[in-house]
Amino acid sequence: MLSNETIVKFNAVSFSWGETKHILDEADFGLRRGSKITLMGQNGAGKSTIFELITGAAQPESGTINIFNGLTIATARQVIDRKDLELTVEAFFEKCFPEKVYDLEPKIHDVLEIVNLSVPHDRVLKSLSGGQQARLLLASALIQDPDLLLLDEPTNNLDKAGIEHLTEFIVNYPKTCMVISHDADFLNSFTQGVLYLDIFTKKVEQYTGNYFKVVEEIKMRLERERMKNARLEKDISHRKEQANFFAQKGGHLRDVSAKMRKTIEKLEEEKVDQRQEDKTIKHFTIEAQEDIGGTLLKLDSVTIVKNHKFIDKKVAVELGKKDRLLLVGPNGIGKTTLLEKLASGHAKGEHVKEGLHIGYYRQDFSNLDFTKTVHELLSNIKNGVEITEQHLRAHAAGFLIDADMLKTKIEKLSEGQKGLVAFAAISLQKPGLLILDEPTNHINFRHIPVIAKAINEFGGAIILVSHMPEFAAKIRIDQTLDLGKFLK
Repeated sequence: MLSNETIVKFNAVSFSWGETKHILDEADFGLRRGSKITLMGQNGAGKSTIFELITGAAQPESGTINIFNGLTIATARQVIDRKDLELTVEAFFEKCFPEKVYDLEPKIHDVLEIVNLSVPHDRVLKSLSGGQQARLLLASALIQDPDLLLLDEPTNNLDKAGIEHLTEFIVNYPKTCMVISHDADFLNSFTQGVLYLDIFTKKVEQYTGNYFKVVEEIKMRLERERMKNARLEKDISHRKEQANFFAQKGGHLRDVSAKMRKTIEKLEEEKVDQRQEDKTIKHFTIEAQEDIGGTLLKLDSVTIVKNHKFIDKKVAVELGKKDRLLLVGPNGIGKTTLLEKLASGHAKGEHVKEGLHIGYYRQDFSNLDFTKTVHELLSNIKNGVEITEQHLRAHAAGFLIDADMLKTKIEKLSEGQKGLVAFAAISLQKPGLLILDEPTNHINFRHIPVIAKAINEFGGAIILVSHMPEFAAKIRIDQTLDLGKFLK
């Protein structure tokens, strides 16, 4: 039940990661009990950092964060911590509690039902699909039955049924919920208010209303500010011309000119600091490998997961230079595992043409070297052409990768920034085959049409997995392999 009781209050909070990554500058906002709130902001603005400040995982440099006494908080993070991937499902849930819970088994059973996930409790996390891991992350927060539920990109890797299930849960959740997501329709289904983290001012703006209403309100406010500034600019320009004219005449007209300049200074102060709109990545191309042709890949069989058992099924898939394959099927059936094996050349019943270069967008980015800086990663790409420093920086800038980000290690980037780095790398590689596993995960919705266009214009072969039908619809597909048909 929504009340006027404030359970979280940020008072003039400032925070930075190191000397260059400023996140908040004297930010103020409050969170009311029972509210369903969206946290918006550009990739890398620091949305996940706000979650860390709320949970106490990070501490403000100045200002105060007041948390209602006794408030319980749980976070469903974007990705499972790499060191936790060796844990079993049961051990992962055990870590959710500071003390031993004796009735954990039935609790796990109940919470897995809520998120519509059926896996043995002794299953190791790294063996789960991206969609299963996403459900598990959500379940790990729900099992704690928190007063405040923080969800960080909860729809990533979820299929349509999973998103519908999650939406229904949030709508009916009786406590407070704060969500980070780039899925506009999902957000609009439950949002009662929006907190906007401005990457330029480092402030948090607070709005009430559903998601679409707030986005429209922000748009109208920006237009009003733009018009006001345009009027002031015109007035200031006119007064400057007059002041310059009077100053040249000398005598008492110089005093008039001096007074006019003071008026101009006041008008300059009235100008509104306009929030810069979220930038969109520039149009880019992915050049295809030229010295390759004929049958690039042949797949005779696939391994699917049915009732937690691995079963081999015969298929007949052949990809030539410009063929595109859409791989579909429910979460956990084995799509990502198949793509991993294809990318490494170790799939059963699969033949990859010798010399084929593969560009692989992996949904967990684990094929990127997390110990390298962005600059090291991009400069080490070998495609037969020398990449000059000037070309590298210009290329990176097109993906919103600035000088500071180039110096940052991959492990320190947000998930959205890792996604942009992955595309920046792929577009330098000149692959003959693109393997794309959920390429819209973590990506700001503004960038998605640009990415879809680049993929669709690619001159090589493509294998695509995407839970976003509107994204897949923008890409020409020649054939579809539905692994779900083998479950019947």
